[in-house]
Amino acid sequence: MMFNEFSASVEKTPCSRSGSDEPFRYVFDDSEFWRQIPAWRDLDADRFGDYNWQQRNAVTTVPKLVDALGDAVPPSLVQDIEKGLLRTRMNMRLTPYVFSRIDWANYPEDPIRKQFIPLGSQFQPDHPETLDDSLAEENNKVTPYLVHRYPDKALFLPITLCPVYCSFCTRSRVVGGSTAVKSKSTYGAKSLDWEETFEYVRNHPELEDIVISGGDALLLRPKQIRQIGLSLLGIPTVRRIRFATKGLAIMPMKFTSDTEWMDALSEVAQFGAERMKEVALHTHCNTDRELSAWTLRAMQAVSETGIRVRNQSVLISGVNDGFSCLHSTMRKLSRLLIEPYYLYLHDLVPACEHLRTTVRKAEELSLRLQGSMAGFNTPRVVCDAPGGGGKRDISSYLAYDEEIGISAWTSPTAKPGKVFYYYDPIHLLPENGQALWKKESQIRDRLNIFKKEAESNV
Repeated sequence: MMFNEFSASVEKTPCSRSGSDEPFRYVFDDSEFWRQIPAWRDLDADRFGDYNWQQRNAVTTVPKLVDALGDAVPPSLVQDIEKGLLRTRMNMRLTPYVFSRIDWANYPEDPIRKQFIPLGSQFQPDHPETLDDSLAEENNKVTPYLVHRYPDKALFLPITLCPVYCSFCTRSRVVGGSTAVKSKSTYGAKSLDWEETFEYVRNHPELEDIVISGGDALLLRPKQIRQIGLSLLGIPTVRRIRFATKGLAIMPMKFTSDTEWMDALSEVAQFGAERMKEVALHTHCNTDRELSAWTLRAMQAVSETGIRVRNQSVLISGVNDGFSCLHSTMRKLSRLLIEPYYLYLHDLVPACEHLRTTVRKAEELSLRLQGSMAGFNTPRVVCDAPGGGGKRDISSYLAYDEEIGISAWTSPTAKPGKVFYYYDPIHLLPENGQALWKKESQIRDRLNIFKKEAESNV
């Protein structure tokens, strides 16, 4: 097989081809698309649809990638990936489902490949204002596993492992194991260590909403799903819990083939419903190419539990930063009863400069999305203000200098009196702005003037 034949069974969508003028269609690929991968050419649907097989056969190294694709892999691709793995802060890990959704005939520009497999040739130098912990989660930790920033909501991080590793992970400082450029203290789920977190929530009656993330809640065992869900919902003042998982986009067969896990989730949902409390899943899909008939079947199983599902996307350059792609993705999510919830401006984390875009681009996309679908199917486009400012509507900045790419944000409720700053990628600035960033004294003076004026208005 020639390398350019790999895309034969991969459905083309607005996310994989810009400027498409085809009529919108609710199509969820039900072909045996994984058979385009030589290593899985003879694999039947039952085996491919087994979540255990998916986990055991994850592509985690360059040799495994080459084994999957066969002799047709260009040496230049192998070298480019090897260089990318020396620069990324995330290890490579893709389920066969995700791996086979890539259009390997167009791998440099494929939107799924860009999210999971780094190419050394695509990196940009880090922005000088990049932050290891962009959202200041460590500063807001109240127990080893709990982040309490907002008045009535907390973030519970019981695990730092995932079924796949996204190159753009905002928690790349801790998630996914050490890499060539980042040493990490990764941890698995340890049930005996969580009582301190539950006790904190009991002692803070203002906490009504708990997000269980990580890592990925998909890797919590059934008994851990029950322990977390029943413990939190059993606290009288907790009204809502949300399990955060990328599973529906990267391993949807988990929801149809792991009955014990689904039974645990359903039991937690029923426990909540009996107490008029909400149990939700928050998933993470960035393009409609990640959605297939497997996702449709998974959502059928989830919907039968009564669990509400919301989606949180990240705006990624060259992946989903076009209106047609975003519109198609949100429409298909809505068709699956997945509520488009947030669309995040990419966080200011290291080794991701080539994946970020500008505040202005995000704002323009937000304006185009508004009115193109029902309001409840339109995601809220936000900047999660660096330094712990929280989610800010993309047009709510206090000030914005597009030439040097700095925007100022406030969070009157979470952090009153403080100003937070986001920086656009330097390589996307006007030429004058790029030139200023090469002149240390001039850019420092310009930034200081901007910050002084912004802070005088708070």
